[in-house]
Amino acid sequence: MPAEDPVTVGDALGAAWMLAWREWVRFFRQRNRVTAAILQPLVFWLLFGTGLKGSFSGAGDLDFMQYFLPGTLGLIVLFTAIFSTISVIEDRREGFMQSVLVAPVGRLPVLLGKVVGGSVIAWVQAVAFLLLVLILGTVQWSASLIPLLVLMAFIAIAMCSLGMIVAWPMESTQGFHAIMMLGLMPMWLLSGSFFPIPTLGPDASLGQWVLGGVMRANPLSYSMVEMRRLLFPEFNFEAAGFTPSPIACWMVTVLAAGLCTIVAWRLIRGSRKADVLV
Repeated sequence: MPAEDPVTVGDALGAAWMLAWREWVRFFRQRNRVTAAILQPLVFWLLFGTGLKGSFSGAGDLDFMQYFLPGTLGLIVLFTAIFSTISVIEDRREGFMQSVLVAPVGRLPVLLGKVVGGSVIAWVQAVAFLLLVLILGTVQWSASLIPLLVLMAFIAIAMCSLGMIVAWPMESTQGFHAIMMLGLMPMWLLSGSFFPIPTLGPDASLGQWVLGGVMRANPLSYSMVEMRRLLFPEFNFEAAGFTPSPIACWMVTVLAAGLCTIVAWRLIRGSRKADVLV
């Protein structure tokens, strides 16, 4: 009996590319999903930005529409990247995932395809929204927008890998939605995207210490700080409270993306959950 040909790197990358391409085709064929992904954050930004513009203070010279803009970009990346991984549950239910797993390419292409596919979708939507606010004049064109695009890509990878960690062992989309909303909304709200991270000083209350500590432990908080700095390089954010250095913000964001991807890979490699038809 002839031995099977070994799986090459090209075969694995080809399988990952096809899975990513499948995610893109699936997404852009659902026009209502594309429309909602752009319009919902836009509505949030306009409603909250105009409604709270006159009562907001605590971020230097920024008004609330400017302060909330990085949070809106983060919201687009966050929700799109994570909810794109819900297709894992749907693929398992339809039997597609079982067909993929029996292919002689291993499980790494499954992770790469899902993460790359979902991350690119999230990144493209965030870029489209960014172009819109640039046209409106809320943000000025500058060289700092180039590292901003790179930063958003790392955020998308981290969030999509986090979605894979949650989606892989789940058996129902209802359970996935419940868990993701329970952890997703607090993660976004406690990142400094909606209100500034409180300053911790001798006069701070116990509640401020707890809230400030949780927000400082949130990796997304560092991404929001750096996104705000890159969007508005002309402003000084030193008076805004929690302002870690750019190096610290980049390190936390990149490490979070790498850690989430590694955990997702170990979970997928060691689990046989998707091998069983449900």
